[in-house]
Amino acid sequence: MKSLKNKLKLSLGLMTLIFMSLLSSCESELDLKPIIAQTEDKVFEDPAAYKQFLAKIYGGLAVNGQASDQVDISGIDGNFSNYLRLLFTVQQLPTEETIIAWNDGTIHNIHNHVWTPVNEFLAGWYYRIYFQIGQSNQFLKETTEAKLNSRGVDDTLKSEIALFREEARFMRALSYWHGLDSFGNIPFVDENDPIGNFFPEQLSSNEIFTYIESELLEIENTLMDPRTNEEGRVDKAGAWMLLAKLYLNAETYTGTDRYSDALVYVNKVIAGGFSLTPNYQYQFLADNNTNGAQNEAIFSIIFDGVSNVSEGGTTYISHASSHNEWPDILANIGVDDGWAGLRTTSGFVNKFSDISGNTDSRAIFELTGQVLEIEDPFNFREGYGVPKYKNLDINGNIGSDPSGQFSDIDFPLFRLADAYLMYAEIFLRGGGGDAGTALGYINDLRERAYGDTSGNISSGELDLQFILDERSRELYWECHRRTDLIRFGQFSDQGIWPWKGGVAAGRTTESFRDLYPIPNEDKLANPNITQNLGYN
Repeated sequence: MKSLKNKLKLSLGLMTLIFMSLLSSCESELDLKPIIAQTEDKVFEDPAAYKQFLAKIYGGLAVNGQASDQVDISGIDGNFSNYLRLLFTVQQLPTEETIIAWNDGTIHNIHNHVWTPVNEFLAGWYYRIYFQIGQSNQFLKETTEAKLNSRGVDDTLKSEIALFREEARFMRALSYWHGLDSFGNIPFVDENDPIGNFFPEQLSSNEIFTYIESELLEIENTLMDPRTNEEGRVDKAGAWMLLAKLYLNAETYTGTDRYSDALVYVNKVIAGGFSLTPNYQYQFLADNNTNGAQNEAIFSIIFDGVSNVSEGGTTYISHASSHNEWPDILANIGVDDGWAGLRTTSGFVNKFSDISGNTDSRAIFELTGQVLEIEDPFNFREGYGVPKYKNLDINGNIGSDPSGQFSDIDFPLFRLADAYLMYAEIFLRGGGGDAGTALGYINDLRERAYGDTSGNISSGELDLQFILDERSRELYWECHRRTDLIRFGQFSDQGIWPWKGGVAAGRTTESFRDLYPIPNEDKLANPNITQNLGYN
């Protein structure tokens, strides 16, 4: 299968026209003004520019900007502004799975559940989401039938661009889903809105949900069949998985459950020709696009240690979760420097009865010089290390950057194991399905983890709490945990783990923290925005 990786380097060097339909209030506060080096007609004289523009949209999940010294948004450190790095921050840091030792700005307020509307990391996430939406909107503006005809685009290229447009709509839906999940009622802007200063209307969670659903339903049959597109590009299974995620969390988003609808799309994903990777660790290695893990991956954010580099994404995760005093980190983790930032709490470690990894291979912990309980959250040596993401191939060779500075690890945003877990949860929630199938899927995951049937469970052990814990054991550090805890009612005013609420033993926090606040700058700049409850 051809890869989109070789397109990213070219597209990110392209000084494209991205005059995006971004929120005027975003521009005023975070200098989200695009680089306009050429007119659109000049840019699109080259037929390859359409795919390069699409690659830029995909690349926006992985890199910080047009080049290593040109970040897409300002107002936050360029490496912190990376899409995946911010997704990891908002999904992992407020949970028991992850705590950070650094003291940059208000980063600790996120694990402590004391964030406010002026938290720069939450603002960065909000603006990064809308930057991605703006890129997709602009691509759709520039690829209408009228625009293509005016440029004399031939029918063959038009056919390609038609598929590109559907993929851009998926990418926009993905970012709107992240916005819905994080902030609830959010401003809406699409390709039909004017370019320039205007105040977008804030839509309700129900309206945003309906929009995302309608977009995905419209494109699901026009995307390429599962596992037939280029590496790094979405296909029908990606749209099905996002629909399943949307429906699984519908009760959180809209107050109405849609579990039966979620089951329809989970079943489509499971029937899509994917298979479990025999070795769990292979999914988080530098060659996870070729070592067999690609057979489980439904949609991944792709990284390359040479062509699309940044200190965000999996470069960040693999470096920040390691320490220079651990045994030979270059040989064992594939990085040149341990940043001593990310580790986990006992609230996660205790989900495993054996933390050695000899029983359950998913228990990937580094204990050298580490202690389990955390007395000082700023001390990396307190809390176990989690070297799950290793910039090495299955033979122990470092990724394409021989220095070990930048990562080759693709990030599996959606994978088959999650679909198996979703099926079982949907069954237990009364959304349909079969008891034997649900149990079989769970035991398939546990047989991979244990290497045999010794970890298999019985039907009597399969309940919702088991599913929540098993989702953590299987999917930790994959940017699902906050959403999962909210869906199970265990994120804010229920559920306690070390340093939640800023105290060592942990405490419950206010229920309004199930949503993040709209950044204060955007609320002040846009009179159409009402702040989320609890943050006024």
